[in-house]
Amino acid sequence: MKLEITADLCDGLDLVFSALPHKASAEACIPLLEQNIKVVDISADFRLKQADVYTQWYGVEHPDPTYLEEAVYGLTELNRDAVSDARLVANPGCYPTSAILALTPAVQNGWIGGDIIVDSKSGVSGAGRSLSMTTHFSEVNENVMAYSVNGHRHLPEISQELDAVADQPVNLTFLTHLIPMTRGILSSCYAPLRPDIAQSADASERVRQMYKDFYADNAFVQVTDTPPQTKQTLGNNYCLVHPVVDSRTNRLIVISCLDNLVKGAAGQAVQNMNLMCGFPEAMSLDALAVYP
Repeated sequence: MKLEITADLCDGLDLVFSALPHKASAEACIPLLEQNIKVVDISADFRLKQADVYTQWYGVEHPDPTYLEEAVYGLTELNRDAVSDARLVANPGCYPTSAILALTPAVQNGWIGGDIIVDSKSGVSGAGRSLSMTTHFSEVNENVMAYSVNGHRHLPEISQELDAVADQPVNLTFLTHLIPMTRGILSSCYAPLRPDIAQSADASERVRQMYKDFYADNAFVQVTDTPPQTKQTLGNNYCLVHPVVDSRTNRLIVISCLDNLVKGAAGQAVQNMNLMCGFPEAMSLDALAVYP
């Protein structure tokens, strides 16, 4: 069968992935939704529920805010039923995927307070392929730098999803760093742990077991007994999560890592598509995808 790549989408489509820049993606997706075609949007255009928050962080007006309420936030492990029934899924950002999966079990169970710090490091592919001084090899190599120190645009996305399962709004500090490697995200998350948990003799094991129970039916989130490393997620759709208790400070520490190009982007999109189309959730996600 001959397949031609054209500028316009052909007829008879069941589902479309959109990876256009913000605003342009929504403008392309809305006509498809009007034709009742399912959409997985990999941009940020449908992730935030409030149009004014979207405008504040992305600097543009949303083309049609009425779709923001309909869109399902596509973190499959936490919204599986809603994703299955959705026609519009907002694929999560890479940083938010690592942070939300790391923190949701503790937040939802009321084990940590509202003051949370997320310290994240990303490989250079997280910036996309657009040219900039800070992503040149000579700038990135042998160098580590913090960026967006006044607020990364993924911050409201993380806060929104944690607030949705918390007893009270979280007070989130989110700091990002660029590290000299191609792909991978590692997030270190810190929060005060509820005293009755923190001061128990088996606090770390108790917390780890809670995490294992929480993700027991989720093949792509693995709770590890040792701190995970980015090489362990290279090219696969896993998010590795390691919770531990710092008994000196009564603080929960959760380390998570993933491949920003797979679980943090395209792999998560395929995982969502599988559910939306009634396919096995892990279909086509077992093979490595290691370019670049």
